[in-house]
Amino acid sequence: MTILRTPDDRFLNLPDYPFAPNYVEVGDGLRMHYVDEGPRDAHETVLMLHGEPTWSYLYRNMIPIVVAAGHRVITPDLIGFGKSDKLAEPDGYSYASHVDWVTSFIESLDLQNSTLVCQDWGGLLGLRVAAENESRFARICAANTGLPTGDQPPSEAFLGWQTFSQTIPTFPVGMLVSGGCAKKLSNEVIAAYDAPFPDETYKWAARVFPRLVPTSPNDPAAPANRTAWQTLMHWQKPFLTCFSDGDPITSGGDKILQKLIPGAAGQPHVTIAGGGHFVQEDKGREWAEKIVQFIG
Repeated sequence: MTILRTPDDRFLNLPDYPFAPNYVEVGDGLRMHYVDEGPRDAHETVLMLHGEPTWSYLYRNMIPIVVAAGHRVITPDLIGFGKSDKLAEPDGYSYASHVDWVTSFIESLDLQNSTLVCQDWGGLLGLRVAAENESRFARICAANTGLPTGDQPPSEAFLGWQTFSQTIPTFPVGMLVSGGCAKKLSNEVIAAYDAPFPDETYKWAARVFPRLVPTSPNDPAAPANRTAWQTLMHWQKPFLTCFSDGDPITSGGDKILQKLIPGAAGQPHVTIAGGGHFVQEDKGREWAEKIVQFIG
């Protein structure tokens, strides 16, 4: 397995990203990067998980708001993204391997009493990890995400994205993020999303993720996700949805979570108006304020 590490100078002078880097090894010699802001002895720890094809930069405008409320915020880069190590071979990535890496990360930091904040693949991984490590989590706040088992057919919008991701010769990470936002991103911000990927060999995680989503009942990840759902359907801890109103990929997913997860009953769920798929970019302040209220 060949490990790639993005040169540090690719991350110099990124707009609105002043955070000091932190690293932990999560197995097989892989180094995972994370942002760790706020008091280390805070009673509440907020774990923010990004998805496809972003990195911790996605949460840059939300982190200070949650920290200002007195909480510790930990925001890792998934393996293959951001400042974390990347694999040069696509077969090194699987749903199970990503779950194992995130699990190793939370065990290494011994996270306890955590609030999971997740969007996109941050939820596909985070909801599974939370179900498998229930004692480490106090509550969950989910946006534009879900935990598919392949038992329900995927939307045409998702199938179109899946085909596109596997066939386009050059994977345009920054432009894809911009296209998933309701607002226009600046060239500098688009460049920041491109920064982790000096060339196509660094992009296998981003390219592979869409095909790892379970779309049929016999998908390799389906059994473990069904087992996770058995836990989530008995999850009594607070569960809040903050989906945006402008995401065709996950539209309606909030209603499924609210219906199936007991901890969602009676929570102040919100539909964030004016947000696209990447609600962190479009309405990050609004979502961060909801998270602070939710913890309070």
